[in-house]
Amino acid sequence: MRMKKKPLLVLFLFLLFQNFGYTQVTTGPKEIKWMMVGDLQNWFANGGAEAEYGRRERITAVLQEDQNDGLRYRAQYEWKQHCASKALHIGTTNFADPVTGETYPHKVVAAGPRAVNLLNQLMPYEFKLVGKYDHPKVYVDGVPATDMEYRDKLDEINLDLIADRMIVNKLHSSMGVDITRKILAFSQQNHNNYFIYEYIFKNTGIYDREEHIMEPVPTLNDVVFHFQYRYAFAKESIEEEWCAYSGINWGRNAVNHCVGPNVGRSNTYFHNIPVDFNAQYSWYGPHSQSPGWDEDVGHPDHDNGTIMSGVGFVGTVTLHADKAADNKENDRNQPTTTKFLGADRDAQSGIDQYNKEHMTRLYQFCTAGHPEQTHAEQVVESFANLWGDDAGGYIQGQGFTGYTLEPGDSVRIVLAEAVAGIDRPLNRVITYNWFNNLAPFTLPVGGTTNDRNEYKNECVWTGEDSLMQTFRRAIDTYNKIYNENKSIPQPPPPPDEFFVEAGGNQITLRWSNSAEDWTYFNGYRIYRTEGDPCNIYQMIWSCDNSVNEYIDTSPKRGFDYYYYIVTKDDGSQNDYQTGIPLESSKFYTMTNLPASLKREAGKNFDDLRIVPNPYNIRARKMQFGLDTPDRLAFYGLPPYCVIKIYTERGDLVKTINHTDTSGDELWDSLTSSEQLVVSGLYIAYFEVTKDGDGFKKGENTIRKFVIIR
Repeated sequence: MRMKKKPLLVLFLFLLFQNFGYTQVTTGPKEIKWMMVGDLQNWFANGGAEAEYGRRERITAVLQEDQNDGLRYRAQYEWKQHCASKALHIGTTNFADPVTGETYPHKVVAAGPRAVNLLNQLMPYEFKLVGKYDHPKVYVDGVPATDMEYRDKLDEINLDLIADRMIVNKLHSSMGVDITRKILAFSQQNHNNYFIYEYIFKNTGIYDREEHIMEPVPTLNDVVFHFQYRYAFAKESIEEEWCAYSGINWGRNAVNHCVGPNVGRSNTYFHNIPVDFNAQYSWYGPHSQSPGWDEDVGHPDHDNGTIMSGVGFVGTVTLHADKAADNKENDRNQPTTTKFLGADRDAQSGIDQYNKEHMTRLYQFCTAGHPEQTHAEQVVESFANLWGDDAGGYIQGQGFTGYTLEPGDSVRIVLAEAVAGIDRPLNRVITYNWFNNLAPFTLPVGGTTNDRNEYKNECVWTGEDSLMQTFRRAIDTYNKIYNENKSIPQPPPPPDEFFVEAGGNQITLRWSNSAEDWTYFNGYRIYRTEGDPCNIYQMIWSCDNSVNEYIDTSPKRGFDYYYYIVTKDDGSQNDYQTGIPLESSKFYTMTNLPASLKREAGKNFDDLRIVPNPYNIRARKMQFGLDTPDRLAFYGLPPYCVIKIYTERGDLVKTINHTDTSGDELWDSLTSSEQLVVSGLYIAYFEVTKDGDGFKKGENTIRKFVIIR
């Protein structure tokens, strides 16, 4: 069923919610930083966790475009978010609060899921983004053309960094526990769909922004560190208007499961394959408004058969949890709580750190232990949105409990968060085959079937295998970094400059040679897509040596093209696919502006025009659409020529070399010394520099034009 927008109704509801207070508030100086070097991308907040609506705090309870806003995978495509909110809770018992002078049976401080107080609860004092190297400069026709230009703002460059990017987030808390959160992101293709989070919780006794220390610093007993995740799926179907299902954007139909030796059941994941780690994860549960349970696994486009938008599996794996403050061995029994919670109840509305009843209730959730059955085991093969009575659906919670923190003690917990699932090209093929019922179908584990839903569903569930593989890779990476003190194999860095320049019959790509002295460097690959940067890219060129220019002569006039370039190694380093080269991240150089062929070169000098003429600064927005201040255009040029601009008395003010084979060239009215030209009559001299399109080298002509300021 395709959703039809009702603008007036949406506007009315928007204003209604705006007036009646469905807002998400961050109290205090909020900051946001992005991790966007891999296929999994996310924004992070300085408050210790990423709250609902926490990035822009837009009032979008009806429009919803900002609610499911995190964990974008596969990030080059639009609307691939998988997370609505997160939370971090820290709790203890019998806490003598230095602010109120009262002793609380339970003290809990929190960031998220719906509010963050940065003034007197969790108080950040350091927040920085560190990079192994800066992102490249990327230009299309001279204009900056990369999302990284405004999102990948490095505070520090560290050539010895073990990852591509690291966020360091340090906070005080009103409980006297300092938090250091480090987040690592990798661009290498075998490791680019997970983040590693290292948390160090230390009892410093500092309880406010002025760094006052409790006297005496108390010993904190029965301490719990609780992490919470509200995952949501299939946002693409809402934004592309082929789904009207209620609640999928905030995870009403998310299904949650946990596995591992510590959860009180066999250590198998949902399809009974053994695991030797502790993890929790979620997926898209079929919705009752779909044609049927089997029909909706993966959430395919029932109208047109274009794509499945619910193929992602997302969750966290525990990499390390200290047994105690004085025992840094890994405790395989942590987390001790894996309870699923109601998203709109179960103490989810925020945290009042001076409300005894509320904190006791939240502490009980954080320490509730393991349910007899997971959420997934209770939902089984039913419509997930009809299970239970919480309108917001159900979310993951995991608590690391039982710690004692004496003054100066610390506890270290390390997690990896990952998203996995079938990739976009295969997704399209599977959906097309399913929609058109192209039996017999080849099953991913071998054999065939004539049942289109069996085929689709088994393909979707390979995402669970992929997630488990990702968890194992994250564990391997953790062991390398933290136990062996070395990094995973690194691809060559990208070129630090990448230029895309459109001409009349070709698009020229140029790049720097900055990566070519890297030990394992072995050339470049160029990828291109047509029409929209969210489409599937195809490799159009590759080389095994040091080349710094490629001329693409295949574009068609009237179409937009987007590119990226990667460096590659010789294939000797790949840690999981022997002989397959490691590539630099496509996101470093992926263009976000289109390149398209310009006008064809003129056939002779009769085609030559200067636009506008005269150029009047007061009317610049009306003159041929050239609303960039002080810009003039030369149209109908020879494919190769030099343009020299003189004043009326013969002073040379600017020389322009036109070499892109088109008929177009723009001039910003600046002299060779970057001075803006004044009002007056100007003479433009054109001389052909290379034979082409009927022009002979040396041919020349002049044109006059007027500038009025």
